[in-house]
Amino acid sequence: MSKNPDGKQIKVGILGATGTVGQRFLTLLAKHPWFTIHVLGASSRSAGKPYAQAVMWKQTTPIPSVVRDMIVQECYPQHFAECAIIFSGLDADAAGDIESAFRSADLAIFSNAKNYRRDPSVPLIVPLVNDSHLSIIPQQQSLHNPPLKKGFIVTNANCSTTGYVIPLRALEKAFGPIESCLVTTMQAISGAGYPGVSSLDIIDNIVPYISGEEEKMEWETLKILGGVADGDDGTKTFDMHARHPLRVSASCNRVPVIDGHTMCVSVRFQQRPPPSPQQVREALVAYTPEAQSIGCPSVPVHAIFVHEEPDRPQPRLDRYYQDGAGVSVGRVRQCPVLDIKFVVLANNVSIGAATSSIINAELAVLKGVVKVE
Repeated sequence: MSKNPDGKQIKVGILGATGTVGQRFLTLLAKHPWFTIHVLGASSRSAGKPYAQAVMWKQTTPIPSVVRDMIVQECYPQHFAECAIIFSGLDADAAGDIESAFRSADLAIFSNAKNYRRDPSVPLIVPLVNDSHLSIIPQQQSLHNPPLKKGFIVTNANCSTTGYVIPLRALEKAFGPIESCLVTTMQAISGAGYPGVSSLDIIDNIVPYISGEEEKMEWETLKILGGVADGDDGTKTFDMHARHPLRVSASCNRVPVIDGHTMCVSVRFQQRPPPSPQQVREALVAYTPEAQSIGCPSVPVHAIFVHEEPDRPQPRLDRYYQDGAGVSVGRVRQCPVLDIKFVVLANNVSIGAATSSIINAELAVLKGVVKVE
């Protein structure tokens, strides 16, 4: 098994280990070349039990043997003191106080929960897009009372936001600012967690409303695609794409698909004349995020895979390509209202959740943000 650049295996803990996202963390981390699962955390109902007895396992692969007999702990920092990295798959109802307590205990948290995404000192990172936002972590640590040496919180984005900002970033890198974007989502039922949407609501149906989802997509896009600005007083702030204002309108729908969020996207560029569909295809294929170039082990070979077939991507056929770690784009064509339109597919339980947190942690290790002793 290969080691991280410091030559050491890194002990990690998982909060919310019995939940849907926690289970996905386990399946990915059990075979990770750098990270070793050291502690599992869950509610008091599960604490004290071997993991296999505490969990209602819902993954398509068996429970990893390395955790089957591991005793589940309550989510208290003292149980995780030996961990260099904590992954949080907690529900939002529980995540706020628990993640705050872990940060205060000087532990590094990589969270899938929404609680701290709006915090002005917490980076909201899609690892194939804006890992430069890790630069705000020293400020987050210094603002804490008392100041922290190792503890911080990094969040990853909403699953639907994650999928479409990757091609948006590729297009802005190639052609400059995007002025406006329309996105319509067809979101899988696994995005609602387990047990999720009632069968009577979703079978033979589409639900044209997901609470809070449209507003989340619209503002998260600005934080992710924007930069980190240095103020006159030396503090850093997220500029929310303010130098080149970007308008986003999202329409979110729940559809009867198990995994894989599909999004129809139209964009208008500031550049006139805008790029052609072929230029857009070439830019998407060529896009190489820093996570690829610096050697994160969980990144896909293709951050964006571009389909030439007229009927792709499709969730059932494409959601597990590259283990769901990249996104698939197809139907790139001219838009008669804006400039360019295309379809994006992202695996909401992989790059849209646990995989993003894991690559964020890999980036933090490679950039020296996580202190490995």
